[in-house]
Amino acid sequence: MADSAVDERDAAEASPTTVAADLLVATRTGDDPDPHLAALAGYDHDDLAPVRTDRRTALAFWTNLYNAGTQLLLERRPGLYESPLRGLRFFRADAVTVAGRGLGLDAIEQGILRGGRSKYGLGYLPRVPWPFERRYRIDCDPRIHFALNCGAESCPAIRAYEPARVDDQLDLATETYLDAGVEYDPEAGVARVPRLFLWYRGDFGGASGIRAFLREYGAVPGDADPTLRYDSWSWERAKGKFA
Repeated sequence: MADSAVDERDAAEASPTTVAADLLVATRTGDDPDPHLAALAGYDHDDLAPVRTDRRTALAFWTNLYNAGTQLLLERRPGLYESPLRGLRFFRADAVTVAGRGLGLDAIEQGILRGGRSKYGLGYLPRVPWPFERRYRIDCDPRIHFALNCGAESCPAIRAYEPARVDDQLDLATETYLDAGVEYDPEAGVARVPRLFLWYRGDFGGASGIRAFLREYGAVPGDADPTLRYDSWSWERAKGKFA
């Protein structure tokens, strides 16, 4: 009991970004996540001011929480993932509570990290936001799609993101995922790309934006203008896919 009390006190005194990262690490190491969950739930909006006002802090905080939330749901409520209604039950179930508000994976990804865009409509449709999402949403950075892990085999690997290094870390995550997931045939002029590019086409600026993105990260040559083909997606459950 004493050790638990110390853990709860330490978590409550840490910064929100530290608590989010520590929660993610706990899901990997098997340590008790509950002190970190309690600290997140107990914050008020003043405590979370840096998450609202600093882009790098927000990217690291919400990405770590999304990935931690995924691992917690897979551990504690695996039936939601295996459900035929996974898109509703798993992604909308409360994964973490922040400042008294239960948040599902869709709320974190679509409502906050993607700036209030629907997961339907290939990235072009807005999402009707909750007040909490409106308060914390940030402009969509398409690199998040190569950092967020929803538990599927085709998802990218999980890393713990730090505000000071988040841009370099997102670049690394993007390069790593594209290196493994893009196949370019120069003779046919075709690039086979992960299905994320189709689902979130609008986040990348359409087909021309996807091609520019692929060139920027060295997935295709700098002078290439390939036809895009989208690979299938494996939804096989892959818990604990850490880098």
